[in-house]
Amino acid sequence: MKVFITKKIPESGVNYLKEKGFDVTVREEKGIIPDKDLIKALKNYDGVISMLSDNLSKEILKHAEKTKVIANYAVGYNNIDVKFAKEKGIIVTNTPDVLTFATAELAFALMLSASRRLIEADKFTREGRFDGWDPLLFLGKTLDGATVGIVGMGRIGQKFAEMLKGFNANIIYYSKTKKNLPYRFVDLDTLLKESDFISLHLPLTKESKHMFTEKEFNKMKEGVIFVNTARGAIVREKDLVKALKNGKIAYAGLDVYEFEPKISEELIHMDNVVVLPHIGSATEKARSDMSMLVAKNIYAVLSGGKPLTPVD
Repeated sequence: MKVFITKKIPESGVNYLKEKGFDVTVREEKGIIPDKDLIKALKNYDGVISMLSDNLSKEILKHAEKTKVIANYAVGYNNIDVKFAKEKGIIVTNTPDVLTFATAELAFALMLSASRRLIEADKFTREGRFDGWDPLLFLGKTLDGATVGIVGMGRIGQKFAEMLKGFNANIIYYSKTKKNLPYRFVDLDTLLKESDFISLHLPLTKESKHMFTEKEFNKMKEGVIFVNTARGAIVREKDLVKALKNGKIAYAGLDVYEFEPKISEELIHMDNVVVLPHIGSATEKARSDMSMLVAKNIYAVLSGGKPLTPVD
């Protein structure tokens, strides 16, 4: 059977499929796969390993003739019309768990980098402007005694909360349902009003799109730290820019963007924003584990078994 991979992934998963006797084609070109090439793959391959940037909408999936399984190389799957795929008899899988630690870790790194102004300070030092210790040089925000609001308390949100335990922070959270966790569950308005730090850890859905707009930013404390490693479109980017300009948000750490890969020029040039190129799961271990999981999902389905991590 034939498997198509829309972008290069770690060799572990590719080699696994080849060892199982699959004919594997990996797209060599960089960038997002054009729709016409994706349609061609769906017509000619039994399995497709897709990226979160691939457009697997109804308009694309309706051309699927041969594909029986799509293994999304991501925990999110908002790029796929899962309902229509099911109607077409296509099983969709994702990669939960294996990237949980890496993504939470990066959110934590972004939070500290933004609040302690590390990128600004690094640039300042490299430019030769450091002329000695100064009691007012690059004063930042501390987690010590601060309230951290976590929006979305799934696997990644919970791991992020665990990482906060040693920093003397007060943790509150908002999610669709209350969890059996040692943190205070609050409604969104309360979280916005009480938090000194806010970190997003929820999927992009119809309900969460533009969940954060000027209205929500205006409810926040002055000088909050805002971190997003979830999905860019949860935030209306132009409103985020405004909140950063007027000081409602003191510093932001961003790994995702509303119109990704395009990023607002204003964000790019702001000193109080750390911008990363969507590298939340970018550790050698996480990406290799993701590669193996998509490969095992492909193998399971095409060999007549059940997928390991099916998307509902």
